[in-house]
Amino acid sequence: MKKKATKAPPTIRNIWIPAKTERSAGVDVLTLPDSIGRFCPKWNMEGNPPESLLALLCMGDSLFSMANLPRSGFITGLSSLIPALFFATISTTSAGETPKAESPDITWPQHAIWYQIFPERFRNGDPANDPTAEYSQVPDIARSSWSIMPWTGEWYAMEKWEKPLGPDAYASSGHRRYGGDFQGIMDKLDYLKELGITALYLNPIFESPSLHKYDARSYHHADPHFGPDPAGDKTMTSGESADPATWKWTAADKLFLELVRQAHLRGIRVILDRVFNHCSTEFFAFADLREKQEKSAYKDWFDVKKFDDPATPDKNEFEYAGWWGVKGMPEFTDIPGENGRKTLPPGVRDYLFAVTKRWMDPNNDGDPSDGIDGWRLDVANEVGTGFWSDWNEFVKKINPSAYTTPEIWVENAPDFVKEGKFDGVMNYYSFSMPVKGGLIDGTLPIRAFAQMIEDRRKRFPPGQQTVLQNLFDSHDTARMASMIVNRDRPYYSSAESFSYDADVHAGSHDRPYLIRKPTDPERGLQRMLVLFQMTYPGAPYLYYGVEAGMWGGDDPDDRQPMVWPDLHFEPQKISPGGQPTRNDDLNFDANLHNYYRDAIALRKKYPALVDGAMQLIGADNTSRMFGFARSCGTETMVAVFNRSETVQTFRFNFGTTDGSSPNPLVPVFVSQGKISDALVKQGPGKVEITLPGWTGALLRLD
Repeated sequence: MKKKATKAPPTIRNIWIPAKTERSAGVDVLTLPDSIGRFCPKWNMEGNPPESLLALLCMGDSLFSMANLPRSGFITGLSSLIPALFFATISTTSAGETPKAESPDITWPQHAIWYQIFPERFRNGDPANDPTAEYSQVPDIARSSWSIMPWTGEWYAMEKWEKPLGPDAYASSGHRRYGGDFQGIMDKLDYLKELGITALYLNPIFESPSLHKYDARSYHHADPHFGPDPAGDKTMTSGESADPATWKWTAADKLFLELVRQAHLRGIRVILDRVFNHCSTEFFAFADLREKQEKSAYKDWFDVKKFDDPATPDKNEFEYAGWWGVKGMPEFTDIPGENGRKTLPPGVRDYLFAVTKRWMDPNNDGDPSDGIDGWRLDVANEVGTGFWSDWNEFVKKINPSAYTTPEIWVENAPDFVKEGKFDGVMNYYSFSMPVKGGLIDGTLPIRAFAQMIEDRRKRFPPGQQTVLQNLFDSHDTARMASMIVNRDRPYYSSAESFSYDADVHAGSHDRPYLIRKPTDPERGLQRMLVLFQMTYPGAPYLYYGVEAGMWGGDDPDDRQPMVWPDLHFEPQKISPGGQPTRNDDLNFDANLHNYYRDAIALRKKYPALVDGAMQLIGADNTSRMFGFARSCGTETMVAVFNRSETVQTFRFNFGTTDGSSPNPLVPVFVSQGKISDALVKQGPGKVEITLPGWTGALLRLD
């Protein structure tokens, strides 16, 4: 939609908001997407019928007027950069019509609370679409007895079909399927919204028989077993090529788009995981190359070392590059681009651009509101920045508010992000690794930790620091809780990364990685880390199940089925690698979940935690305490943390520029215990804060 000319203020936009009311304590409470909560956080209306739609004009927390609309209507409004102002005017549309936004919300990434989902392990919403042994390419020796794994079973217990494949669950883990799908994710969107999640990152959803799906058969179709009609989808897509005109919308594709629509209705953004470096040997272009060799139209797409020689029918000389030598993942070749930067061949580029457009603007009408909100790019540094800069420009033309984030583990992340024109990054090097050394392992002195994490953060431009994905764990690492359990195992230490994502696993007899359930004190340290994550600059990022109490070592142990409160899980008794016997309760941890929900809510309650200026107050190696302030406008918040296991006191200077007495610092949140456990002693120009061991506190300047 063309933007109307207007006088000041120059940044006027339309916002469409689905609203509903819910009865609570005899009062109808209006609920709207979290995205407008900063304009008018709360209001109640007595006497309005449930699910009515209201037009509101509010300033700050004050409600000035309202008017009822029929259920088929929507609210539309104009908002500007005027602080805390939201103006809504009445507009009606026919039922089911999707309104169009005049301009994008480019601020959503800094307000995001990320949640990563590994789709196959999140929720089985439709058992009728479960994968088959044939589709999953289970070895013949196990195929006849293969079956979907019991969702609530013991992780290291082996089913009958697994035993011919090896001595333990690690030998068969790649062939396990639990049946997670799109319907399962849709069924739990309300759970995610109530937790406070505003952005989802889904691991690959594209068609692939593998568990991880980084070896896609097709980038333009969702996996048929994530949707309602696997057999029909497989028949429908036969004969498609690189030409988008040949692409159809399968049942799985359509259900995914419905998932996106339902997420958007709840104020939740969705980004997808893609790898532009390699594909599957069953990918249509590579299959054509393997058959036709030098005569294939796709011969320039791949890094072919040698073609097969027809003169030697008893040999196959066909040789090509596979990702890190894995022949099942043939790599796209690269070519020189402008300014000496590498890019991808024109054919690959055109295909990937068409796929990008397909998922970002599915109906190709120029309005991206029905598409995904961005991308996470796997092994991004193995593709040239010449391609990435062009691709990111293309993404922004489709949707200026889209968010792109690469997987980068190394020191040059800020330079790569800048050169490739990405918005953010999975913040492994600048957040996860310092936290591992300073706050989890405790091998890095507190002052060195504070200096390191601040130095690494400041290598990014100020405007970018607030949208970096601050994560503790992912599908590529041990789970956060298990990192804490293994914090004192010295053979994992390393100078630069503190062995974040170390090459160790639970089945090792020489260097076992403990897989027991965390103790209560260890959960206390986890809670302190979560408070740090919610108060430090950047966008908090959760790996599915962390809020429910899940633990586990590196892949495959980090990809266990999600625990849910409506399911009862078997006790975890089996210990791999000769570890001590155990009897661990894996069921949903409601107390920990509620803590995550409350900690997440802090970022919505106190805007300074989202985009406020950051000032390190101090760090003390003796007490192992540190603190920092976040300030925005008239709001100042102070976060203090005690990494010591015992009660400690943190002292720092605190005054005003004119010499007058500052307002008091008041504790508003503690990571464990009672707020009264955070003792504040404030004198002329100085403050003392005493905290129990492994505890963090958030204070507000009154």
